[in-house]
Amino acid sequence: MNTLSLLIGALCIFALGYRYYAAFLAARVLVLNDSRPTPAHTCSDGQNYMASPKIVLFGHHFAAIAGAGPLIGPTLAAQFGFAPGFIWIVLGAVMAGCVHDFTILVASVRHKGRSLPAIALTEIGPFAGTVSMIAVLFILLVTLAGLGIVVVNALSYSPWGVFTICMTAPIAMLMGLWMFKSTPGKIRITGPSIVGVVLLFSAVFTGHIVANSHFAPWLSFSGHQITGLLMAYGLIASSLPVWLLLEPRDYLATYVKLGTIAFLCIGIFTVHPQLEFPMVSNYIHGGGPIIHGQLFPFLFITIACGAISGFHSLIASGTTPKMLDKETDARFIGYGAMAAEALVAVMALIAACSLHPGDYYAINVPPAVFANLGMHTVDLARLSSEVGENLAGRTGGGVSLAIGMAHIFRGLPHMDKLVGYWYHYAVMFEALFILTTLDGGTRAARYIMQELLGKAYQPFSNPKWIPGILISTSLIVGSWGYLIFTGSISTIWPLFGAGNQLLATIALAIGTVYLVNDGKLKYAWVTAIPMVFVGITTLAAAVESIGSIFWPLAHHPGTELQGYLDAILMALFILGVILVVAAAFRRCWLTVHGAPLPQESFGASDLDKSPVKIGCC
Repeated sequence: MNTLSLLIGALCIFALGYRYYAAFLAARVLVLNDSRPTPAHTCSDGQNYMASPKIVLFGHHFAAIAGAGPLIGPTLAAQFGFAPGFIWIVLGAVMAGCVHDFTILVASVRHKGRSLPAIALTEIGPFAGTVSMIAVLFILLVTLAGLGIVVVNALSYSPWGVFTICMTAPIAMLMGLWMFKSTPGKIRITGPSIVGVVLLFSAVFTGHIVANSHFAPWLSFSGHQITGLLMAYGLIASSLPVWLLLEPRDYLATYVKLGTIAFLCIGIFTVHPQLEFPMVSNYIHGGGPIIHGQLFPFLFITIACGAISGFHSLIASGTTPKMLDKETDARFIGYGAMAAEALVAVMALIAACSLHPGDYYAINVPPAVFANLGMHTVDLARLSSEVGENLAGRTGGGVSLAIGMAHIFRGLPHMDKLVGYWYHYAVMFEALFILTTLDGGTRAARYIMQELLGKAYQPFSNPKWIPGILISTSLIVGSWGYLIFTGSISTIWPLFGAGNQLLATIALAIGTVYLVNDGKLKYAWVTAIPMVFVGITTLAAAVESIGSIFWPLAHHPGTELQGYLDAILMALFILGVILVVAAAFRRCWLTVHGAPLPQESFGASDLDKSPVKIGCC
């Protein structure tokens, strides 16, 4: 099958979803109103709360939510064939993922930019708030580990990639100083954007020179060393003021991400390669070399982002609502950014499925496993020679995705001699995707950790208290770093996928309660239906993962601790979700039957009676 029909179909569905369904949500369900001041203005502090231009905030939000999931999940799910993943990404994003992000962003804005657990505490009650805080924190730590291990696998012993990624930090800081501090009272965008993009692409090409110089050994690190560097970066990036590194880097990354996706679209329209994978493979019944479980329910936790992602709710209730200039911007940022991520997931699926299956499996499974599959490589030897690295056995999905992208780009005119550059550019593209999520997620986790520690020692509740920032961030970074040190993609990704989707279930439950308490009972189905579907599929996958993946690890010599830890974490995720959903159902029942709203609930307001513009922008 040709890739062009998939791409055109996805673009049409996303455009229709944004134009009509997002407009319906904005006008009838969430009733956006620009006369209601946002926390960026009412709580402005110049550090965390700061109104930002819509396009800049879109860049920050998109970069923060678009991590490893929309790239790696569809790549790994190609094992099932291209049709199941494509259908889940497109329909799941329009009807569930975009709704999830949009609703939580608006709810957080109307709760003064508070976190998801704080919204649960306000709308449902203290019990649900406390359980949500603990569950969200544990799930977020596993999510960050799942994102981080992909970076580790992609950058291990890759001086070209390490150099390019390291250069993005000083480039972003230069942009931040120029954008926010060069002209008092004014945010500059054009000049910093142009210079930042030029410097970034210069770093990509300079990386090739560095990788072939005597400096290369200094930038060649093992997986454990990359993990240590990631932890140091996470500690620094999530502690600095948001305008100095996080927001400009995310904005810069958005140029790279959307620019690359646009160029990939052009490549597919120009080259329109054939899909080498079947529509549905024989592995849908289980027993696959990458994902051992069956299509149902493991597809829905393998593609843990791209269709819907609970991690997004932490960004939508973390940094983004604190910087939203006006309510109507939430549609473009909340719904629009998720639709853009879904397009990224479709591209990743197309890139993976354009490879020959033999090459795909040779990259994504250990050599000993591939030898028993009865397959043969086609272009792998030539591709390895062109990129200058041995590609066999580079598991995790990141390398096969980069090769798939380079394979499409090489089909463009005069690009066949630049495969090595395209491959390392794609690795940088993936790592930049993930790092912007890693630092944003670590910052969101730090907010939650400070809220939790603040219950025991009040100064931690102050987001500006330096010791509290450093202690809580160190705890977060140390936790996800430990999971990366002791795990692998085959053990962390199922835990990450299930935890991430269970977090989405929690967020949709909280969003449903918010709508009911806000007097929108007749529209509560927009979050309740996705909540039920995602909850059922993910709970089934979580239970099966304990029995088929983690419990066997606990009884295998050398992996006992890892197996027990993963099984306990998954059990805690399941328990937390059940408790929060039950509390949400109880709160909705009470509200519908006339019980008073919880104290301090941000329910319906007179402002909701004002009209809202439904236009496409």
